[in-house]
Amino acid sequence: MAMDLTGGLDEEREFVFARQPDDPEARESVNAWIWDDGGTFGIPRIGVEAVADQWDTHDIQVNIGFADGRVYNVFGPGPVHDPSGPDGRARVLGAGPLSFELVEPYRHLRVRLDGMALTTTSGAQIGGWTPWGGGERTPVRAEIDIYPAAPPWENGSTSEDARRILATQEEGYLIGYPWRFEQLCRASGTLTIGDEVHRLSGHANRIRRQGIRRLATFWGHVWQAALFPSGRGFGFQVYPPRADGKPTYNEGYVVDGGELVPARVVRAPWLRTLEASGQDVSVALETAKGTIEIGGETVLSTFMVMPPEVGGGMQLQQGLARYTWGGESAVGMIERSSTPDQMS
Repeated sequence: MAMDLTGGLDEEREFVFARQPDDPEARESVNAWIWDDGGTFGIPRIGVEAVADQWDTHDIQVNIGFADGRVYNVFGPGPVHDPSGPDGRARVLGAGPLSFELVEPYRHLRVRLDGMALTTTSGAQIGGWTPWGGGERTPVRAEIDIYPAAPPWENGSTSEDARRILATQEEGYLIGYPWRFEQLCRASGTLTIGDEVHRLSGHANRIRRQGIRRLATFWGHVWQAALFPSGRGFGFQVYPPRADGKPTYNEGYVVDGGELVPARVVRAPWLRTLEASGQDVSVALETAKGTIEIGGETVLSTFMVMPPEVGGGMQLQQGLARYTWGGESAVGMIERSSTPDQMS
């Protein structure tokens, strides 16, 4: 029986806004974490964020990382692209040097990048380097095809507790509920850094979000996902405990036989120190069939260490890790954040 790569979601969810929304807070985004299965390079976040109250430009972020510590960053607003695809439907979300084109809903997404990136290192980022400070620039180009390989996970769909928290607490605005899903994919293409051409054969986790999102109250999170050679996979997001003692967001899944099985995090690798690689990021997930232990170790990272006046000094890691589960190994994504008081 063929896998249902829509997960029951409407194909219309895949198309972008054709025009500026009336609500000034409305936003949409297409993002992806993309990696080569060798673990030596990847793009631990590439995305376009479009907000209605500044519709002439959209924000873009591109993190390109290498296991040797090199990082290339494209960050900031860019003029918007025409959303119309070849058939006239709103298939393209793009700004400046970056675009995402919906080739076929839940089947094929194409990423194109052609611009200049700031050159830095993960060590410099840990030390406080940010793209606002400028620096040497290097031409970067990419054309990557993304093909979904598991059903999409819609936040709030696998747990009644998670759905209630997202619908009634600020966690819903933080994550972009209710119009957000992510999906494990295969990925192939080329990435060119200056004169270096890298052939990419790997995987991705792609994210589609549309609605209202507010980040002012963010206090940290852990987000991990990977797809293994056998077709098994996992993904989750979990937030640290709330200061007011209320339950907070904790939801995930495992891919088993082409189906998403609900899961809950019972042990998460909270961000406590900033290290580019070699950190233990193992996780334990609880399902109806028992607890699953997934080993993990970071292989490369990019960082954003915010100044105190930006998000209270939030510290953010976006990287890749090598995961192990039942004798299988696979590279996957990791994103973690913490406020300064949570850091060791």
